[in-house]
Amino acid sequence: MPKTPRPHGLAAVAALLLTATTAAALPGTALAAERDSLATHSLTTHSGATTAEERDRIDAYWTPDRMRLAGALIPEITPVPEDDHTPEDPRPLPADTPDAGAVWTHGGAVNRSVGRLFFTFSDGYDGSCTATVVAATNRSTVITAAHCLRGVGAPAADDTWRHNLYFVPGYRNGTKPLGGFSVRSMATSSQWDADPGGTTSDQVAAAGHDAGILVVNRSADGRRVADVTGSQQIAFTRPVEGEFVHAFGYPKDRLNDPAGKYTGSRMIHCAGPARPGTAVPLLWGESCDMSHGASGGPHFTRFDPRTGTGTVVGVTTTDEELAGGPPGTLYATRLGDSARRLYDWARTRPV
Repeated sequence: MPKTPRPHGLAAVAALLLTATTAAALPGTALAAERDSLATHSLTTHSGATTAEERDRIDAYWTPDRMRLAGALIPEITPVPEDDHTPEDPRPLPADTPDAGAVWTHGGAVNRSVGRLFFTFSDGYDGSCTATVVAATNRSTVITAAHCLRGVGAPAADDTWRHNLYFVPGYRNGTKPLGGFSVRSMATSSQWDADPGGTTSDQVAAAGHDAGILVVNRSADGRRVADVTGSQQIAFTRPVEGEFVHAFGYPKDRLNDPAGKYTGSRMIHCAGPARPGTAVPLLWGESCDMSHGASGGPHFTRFDPRTGTGTVVGVTTTDEELAGGPPGTLYATRLGDSARRLYDWARTRPV
């Protein structure tokens, strides 16, 4: 790993990279018009680990301490975070219980189908987001945020894409309880192909294109990821204000801020009624204190706390700095036509 401290700008990209600049650049009416005008755009794909040698190298790369420190601005001097041993609570969480942020201790399918998505930036530093296994014919499809996979720019430029992508379902305290899965191929909306001199990642995300899709390789013993983890349902529906939503993620703000709450060691849960962003109404959120690292995490409707199953209708994009609204709100890109195209591309790809 390089020994030069990474610029702070890259830390933002590592998770909640979006800033408030778009609020002024793309008012609500313009956002709706831009969304409609972009509806015909296609997707952009990229290959990941396609050989056994690449898969083995990536699996070996993600050691316990490397995973624990993914996202640290200066990992060379950042203490390895202590493990989180918050006790499990076998009692199901009562339905529609608001939660502004706490370790998920109630078990269920969500403990297996959601995990940390690790990657390396083009400068050699590591980061992480959150991702979810969703139902698909190939049983190998995982959804996350587009900004976890790449920055804006020409898709042929390799440095716009993340490297060493590795999905660890059920991640906990530096372990791979269900193994790790390298990424075979990935896709984002072609809107991320924009000239970075004229279009920013936040503008693309604010226009509703911050969903990304992954097809992961089989495990070392030949199993598809959904055969190991199970999968969650996915839907591409219009949001409804006040609809009760559950969000999950692996925030890690305390790696770089001693006053932060989370280190990425355990999966965090939030829940509450959804509302559109006051500045960016295409993004929908609920009260939640998650931050860096939660990006790409699922927002569920019809979530059953007894079984840990629901329907993924969005992926975490940002907080109130971009989308407006009250402090402590976590916003999702809701899955619509753009995300459906990504899913249709991924769900039948051979693995």
